[in-house]
Amino acid sequence: MKGQRSKGKGLVIAIDGPSGVGKSTISQALAERLDCRYIDTGAMYRAVALLARARAVPPDDPLGLAGLGRNMEIEFIVTEEGSGVTLEGEDVTLSLRLPGVSEEASRLSRFPEVREVLVEKQRELGRQGKVVMEGRDIGTVVLPEADLKVFLDAEPEERARRRYLQWQEKGIEVEQEQLTREILSRDQRDKTRKVAPLVPAGDAALIDTTRLAPGQVLDRIFALLSERGLLEEK
Repeated sequence: MKGQRSKGKGLVIAIDGPSGVGKSTISQALAERLDCRYIDTGAMYRAVALLARARAVPPDDPLGLAGLGRNMEIEFIVTEEGSGVTLEGEDVTLSLRLPGVSEEASRLSRFPEVREVLVEKQRELGRQGKVVMEGRDIGTVVLPEADLKVFLDAEPEERARRRYLQWQEKGIEVEQEQLTREILSRDQRDKTRKVAPLVPAGDAALIDTTRLAPGQVLDRIFALLSERGLLEEK
């Protein structure tokens, strides 16, 4: 893979799937190897959730939440530790992953008013090209014309185990059973919501990551890119 690069400056790749399947790990590595920008759309919803906490905007106020999303200053950055996010000029990379924030983000994402604002921001980033964008509705709603769409999945127990290990590495104590319950609850909510439900795009490549290492998943994605003529040799 080291001898490959993306073909053309407009390459757009959509990576979708539920939490804990390895979207961030795979998308960041893919973006780095292809010299593309990495955009985590889930971070945008979590950023709105953080702002709502800080500014006491009720979780059942779609217009207020949409206003936060419309006006927030969010930037995706690259640091020595990897990809990061700043919100209103402050590094919130770790804060966005705190327990509870993802749950709040999932709840506010069901509001059409919030999704409309953030999807437009995401589409604008996609229109600039040379991007790997991850989320839950990238291939179906945000970037339906993406050059490659990939939907990652994994068994709930394995996804919870991965999340548990991530929290342990950061020194955050959380019960693995609790993570499993939260994952199943969010899956149900995301798959059954009326607006942009979590489903694979009809032309997405499906990859089950349960028993695959990140490198193996990347190999499969690079094989797809090669098959579609989206790679060229250096």
